[in-house]
Amino acid sequence: MSTRTGRDVLGRGLRVLGRAIRTEPRLFVIGTLGSSLFGLLVIANSYVVGAVIGHVVVPSFSEGRTGAAELGLIAAAFIGISLLRVASIFGRRLGAGFMQFRLQARYRRAVTRRYLALPPAWHQRHATGTLLSNANSDVEAAFVPIAPLPFAVGTIVMILAAVVSLFFTDWVLAMVGVCLFPLLFGMNYIYSRRMSPRQIRAQQLRGRVSAVAHESFDGALVVKTMGREADESKRFQVHVTELRDALISVGRLRGLFDPLMDALPSIGTLAVLLLGAWRLQTGALTVAELVSVAFLFTVLAFPVRAIGWVVAELPRSVAGWERVQAVLAADGDLAYGTAEPAASGPAALTFDQVHFSYGEGAEVLHDISFTVPAGKTVALVGATGSGKSTIASLAVRLVDPDSGTVSVDGIALPDLSEQALASATALVPQIPFIFDDTVRGNVTLDREGADDAAAWRALRLAQAEGFVAKLPDGLETAVGERGTSLSGGQRQRLTLARALAGRPRLLVLDDATSAVDPRVEAAILASLRGHEAGASILVVAYRRATIALADEVVYLEDGKVVATGTHAHLMATEPGYLNLVTAYEKSEHVEELTS
Repeated sequence: MSTRTGRDVLGRGLRVLGRAIRTEPRLFVIGTLGSSLFGLLVIANSYVVGAVIGHVVVPSFSEGRTGAAELGLIAAAFIGISLLRVASIFGRRLGAGFMQFRLQARYRRAVTRRYLALPPAWHQRHATGTLLSNANSDVEAAFVPIAPLPFAVGTIVMILAAVVSLFFTDWVLAMVGVCLFPLLFGMNYIYSRRMSPRQIRAQQLRGRVSAVAHESFDGALVVKTMGREADESKRFQVHVTELRDALISVGRLRGLFDPLMDALPSIGTLAVLLLGAWRLQTGALTVAELVSVAFLFTVLAFPVRAIGWVVAELPRSVAGWERVQAVLAADGDLAYGTAEPAASGPAALTFDQVHFSYGEGAEVLHDISFTVPAGKTVALVGATGSGKSTIASLAVRLVDPDSGTVSVDGIALPDLSEQALASATALVPQIPFIFDDTVRGNVTLDREGADDAAAWRALRLAQAEGFVAKLPDGLETAVGERGTSLSGGQRQRLTLARALAGRPRLLVLDDATSAVDPRVEAAILASLRGHEAGASILVVAYRRATIALADEVVYLEDGKVVATGTHAHLMATEPGYLNLVTAYEKSEHVEELTS
C-alpha cells in the first residue's frame, strides 16, 4: 500500500464514520448523549470524592469523630451519581449497539441485492469465498468503530469539560492536562498511520483464505477422488500462514501501543501529585482540590482509551468499507425493456446468428442459428466444450450475446421486462442447488400462487411425487444444506420441480437429469411433453433414449451448428453425430457393468 494511502486512512476513516452518522443520526445522538452524560458524571464524581476527603475524612481524623448526617449525605451523593451513570451507560450502549447492528444489516442486504442484480459473468470473475467475505466480514469490519464511537465523542466532551474545570481549580495542574491530552491524540494519529497497512493487508488475506477454503469445500468430491487432500492442505496452509503473520504484525503494534496509552494517564496522575504537593505547601491548593484533580486523572485512563479504540479500528474499517463499495459500485447489469409477450401457452425460442465469447477470450459460439418451435422439444447434442451450456445460459438471458439475437415469441430478450422474462423462461442447471429449507420451500420459493397443489403438480411432472410422499414429513421435510439428505437424482428432480412450479412457457434443461435413472428420465421428458407442462423444451442431452424423444436435434461441434434434424436423420447422415451418440451409449454401458 502506498505511503499516501497510509497517511490518508484517518481522513477516509472519518468519512466512513460520517456516512454512518448520516445514515443513523437518531441512534448516534442517543449514544452520544449517554456517553457525554457519563463523562460529565465522571468529572462530578471526582469532585465529590475530593469534597468528601477534604471536608469529611480529613476533619474526622483531626477531630476524631464523624457525624451520621454527613455520612448519609455522602452515601446519597454516591448512590445518586451511580444511578445516573448506570442510565448513561445504558443509553450509550443502546445507541451504539443498535447503530452498529442496523448499519451492518443494512449493508449486508445492500451487498446481497447487488449480488442478485449482477449477471453470472461478473460472479464468474470472483471467487465464492471472496463474495462471502464481502457480505460478511467486510461489512462487519466497516462498522466495527461504531461501537466505541459515541463513547469516544462523549470522551472528547469530558476532556473539554475536564480542562475547563482544571483551570478553575488550579492553572498549574491544568497545564498537565493541556500537555497530556494532545499527546494522547498525537499518539493515536501515529498509531493509525502505522496500523493502516497492516489492517488492510489482514482484511485482504481474510478474503483470500475464505476463497481458498470455499474452493476446497465446493470441490471436496474431486479432491477426495483424486487423492489430493495433502496438496489442498498445503495450499490452504500457505494462505493461513500469511494471514497469521499479518495478524501477528497487527498484534505486535497493538501490544506496543496499548501499554503506552495506559501509561500516559498514570504519568499525568504522578505529575499532578508531585506538583499538587508543592502547590498544597504554598497554600495555592486545598486538600479537596488536590484529591479531585488526582482522582480525575486516575479515572480518565479508561474513557480516553475509547478514542484509541476508534482510531485503532479505522484502518480495518476503511479496508472493509472499500471492499464493500467495490461490490456496490460494480457495473455490468443487464438492462431490461418493457415489452410483454402477447401470446400464452408454450413459447417459441429463436437464435439468430449469435456469437459469444467470455470476456476477452476466444469466441466460443460462432453464428448460432436455430429455432425451438412453440410446444416442441429440441435437443442440443455435442461433445464437451462445444457450447451447449453457453447456449442454455443465453436462452434465459443469464448472459447476452456479443452479436446476433435471442428472442422469445419474436421479441428480443433485452426488450422484455425483467418480470416477463422470469415468468416466461426457466433454467434447470447441470449442477442442482438445494436450499437449506423444506421441500415446499425449495419448490415454491414463496412465489405468489405457488400453493401446495402447485407444488405437488410440479413434483408429479418431475417424477418426484413418489419419493417426496415417502419422506418423514412430506412437503415439510427439511432437506439439509445443499440437500445432503437427498440422492443426486432426487436433488435434480427437486430442482426441476422448482422450475416447473413457476409454470414457465420455455423450459431449458442443461443436462438436468444426468443423475437420474434412464427410465425415470424418459418418464420425466414424456410428462414434460404433455399438455399439462405447457412449455417448449430446450434440452442438453447425451443419452440416446433422451435424444430420441426430441422433435428435433441441433448438433454442435466447436461452437458451431453442424446440422439439425430428427435423431434418425442425423444418425444416418452425420458420421460425427453417430460416433458421439454411440460413444455416449458405450460409456453408459460400461458404467452399468461396473456399478
